[in-house]
Amino acid sequence: MKADTMWALTYDRREDWASTRGLKKQLMPIPRIDEKTHPEDIDQVLIKVKYAGFCGSDRGIWFRSAFGPSIIQSLEREKRDIRIIGHELLGEVVEAGSRARTHYGYQPGRIVTTESHIICNRCYQCLHGQTNVCADDIIIGISQDGCFAEYIKIPANVLWPTDLSVLHPWVGAIQEPFGNAVHCCTKVDLRGKTVAVFGCGTIGLFVILIARALGASRIIGIEPMEHHAEMARKLGADEVIRVDTSRKGTHPWSSDPDIVDQIRNFTRRVGVDVAMEMSGNNSAVNNAIHATRRGGDIVLFGLKSGDSVIESFDRLIVNGIALHSVIGREIMKTWFITRNLLEDRSNGIHDRILNVILNGGNGTVADFSEFDADPFEKQISYHPKVLIRFAG
Repeated sequence: MKADTMWALTYDRREDWASTRGLKKQLMPIPRIDEKTHPEDIDQVLIKVKYAGFCGSDRGIWFRSAFGPSIIQSLEREKRDIRIIGHELLGEVVEAGSRARTHYGYQPGRIVTTESHIICNRCYQCLHGQTNVCADDIIIGISQDGCFAEYIKIPANVLWPTDLSVLHPWVGAIQEPFGNAVHCCTKVDLRGKTVAVFGCGTIGLFVILIARALGASRIIGIEPMEHHAEMARKLGADEVIRVDTSRKGTHPWSSDPDIVDQIRNFTRRVGVDVAMEMSGNNSAVNNAIHATRRGGDIVLFGLKSGDSVIESFDRLIVNGIALHSVIGREIMKTWFITRNLLEDRSNGIHDRILNVILNGGNGTVADFSEFDADPFEKQISYHPKVLIRFAG
């Protein structure tokens, strides 16, 4: 290893997307702050990565089920072949551009995490305060090199200082995905509401914790995997309904009358006030619609490419059900709420993330120096959240 290189997990577009899987560990150049050659570096910060979180988007890249076109098109624009993946991190500032130091206050030694959407601050949406749907945003680890590497260079305006005297570093590393769940749970008022969470993966599990902290009266989880269902129970779900994946409906998108009936039984046949659709599965979307009361709300976060079918579309309108789409985090409003929820130990969120979702580090923290694709794939297939330790 040369002094100007670092190890990273990458995807190479010269390999066929459809016939490959996983990420390759290879040497890459260490990014540099060079204001003479690149004047825009005045706002850039070089970070030594301590921990990086592996999320559902990264699983989509690993198993080649999502984000291929976005990665390949961005590499074509850059006239490059290799993309460093990853967008959830905790790291230490090692160098900063002149304005990043004077205006943003980032000095070497500062511990930070980052927003994963680098926004333009000049498009119509940004100028209206809707930065999470910036028209020209750049996604770290997809359309720009990411954090599955020993170092990463990021603009100062998307960094978020993190105090490790109040947050465990593992928890500090997952503030970005936790923020997704915060955005979902603040889309509508949850105080005193019954809430159904369709899909208890990482974000769905976070939603259970946050919904309780924000005043939800009853929380119902809907999940096919027993391991995730058990975590949902430990995190405070009042009821957890197991999805029978062997059931064959009339169509792949058909709702499951049994699941809908169970949810309505838990709500005195009224239906839930709020449905959180976190899976992206078309049948789950229809389950959410049928299980939500008249005048209720559905928050859509789960993502799936292509077309979807809505059953009985007329009933969605007649029942006055509101649909809310959520992407990313409201920058930086969501981050302030995230910090307050995680640093307030009285709500139990911090410690439950640490001990239940991250299982106290047992099987959920992988050392980058010992990275091996096969055992790592087993980890990310079983645990909802896995961290990669670089220099923690």
